[in-house]
Amino acid sequence: MTVRHILLGGLLAAGLAGAGAGTIRIAHSQTAATPSNVEEGKHVFRVACAGCHKWHGNGGGGYGGDALSLRKTQLTRDQIVEVVSCGRPGTGMPYFLRDAYEDKHCYGGISRQDLGNAPLATAPSGFLRPKEIDAVADYAMADVKGKGEPTYAQCTEFFGEGSRVCNVYKTSQPSGSPKEGG
Repeated sequence: MTVRHILLGGLLAAGLAGAGAGTIRIAHSQTAATPSNVEEGKHVFRVACAGCHKWHGNGGGGYGGDALSLRKTQLTRDQIVEVVSCGRPGTGMPYFLRDAYEDKHCYGGISRQDLGNAPLATAPSGFLRPKEIDAVADYAMADVKGKGEPTYAQCTEFFGEGSRVCNVYKTSQPSGSPKEGG
């Protein structure tokens, strides 16, 4: 591990620690989440995030490696916006904002030049607009973060009624009671 990697780790930690204190320089909307934002965010999540974080947001092994659980995250909405925008350098978490490291607006002012030869966050297969990043953060906050283990109802909400993917979440009920969702 080089001094540059140690410094990069410290810069990232300091940037995330201060993210809730107004150090984020990413100009995104700070309006309250609306049902349409959350619904748009679910669509964006399905296309851009579920490959690694899975439909339920619990993460685990996937295309990008072992993605973190969004159900258990302690990140705030602003921090989720920053991580989605800037990715996590040195990990499989891609940056989704096209100019993420061009104008020192990631993690309290880190630019591509500051990273030197350290690995930049992975480029995604497609970038997101700031509005889409806001929407996916709204979705994560409303429907994923703090929601416990995935349920049949959450699965059918994501995939629609009748999805065979959700059968694994059907649970046995006391005799005489119908199965959840069934």
